[in-house]
Amino acid sequence: MSESWDDLAAGWDENEAVIVYSEKAFSSLCELINIKDADVLDFGCGTGLLTEKLSPEVASVTAIDPAPKMIAVLDGKALSNVVTIVGIVDEAFVRECRQAKKRFDVIVASSSLAFVPDYPETIALLTMLLSDNGVLVQWDWEKSSDSGVGFSANEIEEAYENASLKMVSLSNPFSMGDIRVIMAVGQRIDG
Repeated sequence: MSESWDDLAAGWDENEAVIVYSEKAFSSLCELINIKDADVLDFGCGTGLLTEKLSPEVASVTAIDPAPKMIAVLDGKALSNVVTIVGIVDEAFVRECRQAKKRFDVIVASSSLAFVPDYPETIALLTMLLSDNGVLVQWDWEKSSDSGVGFSANEIEEAYENASLKMVSLSNPFSMGDIRVIMAVGQRIDG
């Protein structure tokens, strides 16, 4: 990608495909999970199109993204129950959350996990941030071949299993043009 995420921030919320993707992701989330009054982490939140939809329905949203200009756009929306963080989910972030006794009922990752350097490690770190019985929900492009962009069902299942997440649901709730979106829901089961 020749442009950085910061370079895309100014016009991101006007991109029709991005708007439709966030609407469909939110709709598919609400069909499967009761998010009422949940504490949510929006991983790779970008400008917060999904965060905006979550905000009126949940107790709180912690929105994290490594692109400062994306976060600046979200901050400009002044959502009262949203805390924004410019950063990444790494061991230090997990440690800070645990020290603050902050865990999340729901973690959403909308079209963001394909951009992390180590997908299985990121899934393991996100799992550590879930409350007991909390759920991790991801939407990404479904990989159509071994060299394709996105994830195969097997890759997701393996990462969730290695992170001790119980696979609740794995589906293709929508497509964008010819590309199917894969949605995975994993639940943290302690004990």
